[in-house]
Amino acid sequence: MRNRTTLAAVLAAGALTLTFTATTAATASAAPTGAAGGPSGRAATSCGDVRLTGELPAPPAGMAVRQQVTIGEDCRPVLGEVTYVPAGDGAAAKSAAAPTTVAAAAAGTTRQFKSWNEMFDCCNIRMTGLYTTSQWTTEGNRVTSATTEATQAWNREPWNAGWNLKSATKSTDCATDCAVSRTEAHADFTYKGIFDPSGDWYANTHHSYVDLNADGTATCRFDVSLRHTFIGWNWQRGCQ
Repeated sequence: MRNRTTLAAVLAAGALTLTFTATTAATASAAPTGAAGGPSGRAATSCGDVRLTGELPAPPAGMAVRQQVTIGEDCRPVLGEVTYVPAGDGAAAKSAAAPTTVAAAAAGTTRQFKSWNEMFDCCNIRMTGLYTTSQWTTEGNRVTSATTEATQAWNREPWNAGWNLKSATKSTDCATDCAVSRTEAHADFTYKGIFDPSGDWYANTHHSYVDLNADGTATCRFDVSLRHTFIGWNWQRGCQ
């Protein structure tokens, strides 16, 4: 019952937050010739620079939590529903009821945790993504060992064009004998291709933050900063 109450309180308190910052979204600007709304967009106007940030509660073992944020018709983000699905279902799953319990791992248990932080265009083609995979063991109210790895993905086009990984970093503040093991992962992507031959128009920057706790629970937080966006672009994020 305590765990059920904890989850309900988290949801009620608005921990599933979204912060929106747009430097030029209020005034749409013309995209490069042939941009057609960006890779692979539809409208010929840009919604400008956008920064989105939020967090999700870690689901219980065997479940995944997911949320989508879409750039709406007025160039403002539309916050999608938080859904819980079986962990193996991934993006194919539609929705499920919130779990009734959030169980902490027993002492000495090794637990795994994954997160994803992805940007899709309005045709639902993944442009860029940042992913983390964690494993940690707890004993005596401490994290005895923890590791988190980060990987990136980006969409390429024919003729050696499309999105590119510009830089990627990852840091973990504590790996052994920790109260909490915190990892930050960052990835910067640029684009040069059919929608912008100059390479100066688009840039996506992803940030993912994972906290691994001594009680066997975890949390995931995300940011994404976009240089020029278009209606229908959507941010898909989650953890399991």
